[in-house]
Amino acid sequence: MTARWGFIGAGWIAQRAMGPAVHAASNARLVAVASRDSYRSALLEPDAVLDSYGAVVADPSIDVVYVCLSNDQHADWVVAALHAGKHVLCEKPLGCNARDVERMAAAAREADRLLVEAVWSRWHPRFRRLAQLVKAGGVGDLESIDSSFTFPGDIDGNYRADPAMGGGALLDVGGYQVHAWVAVAGAGIVVDVDAVEVDRGPTGVDLTTRAAVTIGGRARATLLSSFRMPEMQTLIVTGSDAVARVPAGSAFTSWREPSELLVGERVERFAAVDAYVLMVESMSARAAGDEAYVVPLEDSLAVAAIIDRLGAAG
Repeated sequence: MTARWGFIGAGWIAQRAMGPAVHAASNARLVAVASRDSYRSALLEPDAVLDSYGAVVADPSIDVVYVCLSNDQHADWVVAALHAGKHVLCEKPLGCNARDVERMAAAAREADRLLVEAVWSRWHPRFRRLAQLVKAGGVGDLESIDSSFTFPGDIDGNYRADPAMGGGALLDVGGYQVHAWVAVAGAGIVVDVDAVEVDRGPTGVDLTTRAAVTIGGRARATLLSSFRMPEMQTLIVTGSDAVARVPAGSAFTSWREPSELLVGERVERFAAVDAYVLMVESMSARAAGDEAYVVPLEDSLAVAAIIDRLGAAG
């Protein structure tokens, strides 16, 4: 069965990755797109360009709605799509705070529809292998998780610079790292915040956030998110028996390129994949009632709660 997709929003990530992914997927079709710019909507080559977000939500031919708007608009349009009987894939962060995510989760349960956060890195075979390895005891008892995701970005005039629109580095790139904590340690993890350091910009959003936490009373985790620092992505998981690490580079954004996972002295190699296509195909399969991996909503709820606590501590 082919899942019929409708996009709300036609911005950079839709143009660069999600639109091509739906067209490349074996079980998906881009039926309709609505955005503030009909020209950009048409560039995605849907069957139809619609004149409003509401028209996408109301379209009876659409099975899955993809929400690709500024962070502050996620909750209302996700809830509207769920109430209209659609399955929803929403860009990360799912909400600006845990309260929003809880509201969306309640709507998904009430509508009996799938709600998935589009943290595309979690579909990458290397990331899934790392999580499975650690959970299975492949590095021994978990001792630490150290990560970073930084890049020098000009966010002037962008929603990332506006606190009212869910801006800031922690929500933008910190979420990838907190998702790694939850993927490795489980959605039920207990996190104690030990330290948070924040460098804020003139609009009040965090341009850099450093955090240190304790997971489960014994394991340490650190996070570094920044729009100011040189480009860097790292992910290192240390256990009592071995260290698993992603080689320096695209720890969270490996896309259409071969990749490696280092486990102790062993190198595990992964073929080039497009994790966006894997995400679309999995979401389409689940919409059709078939078994396929998606990021559990419980994980997104846990991530939102942790980010709230980190933000409050900073």
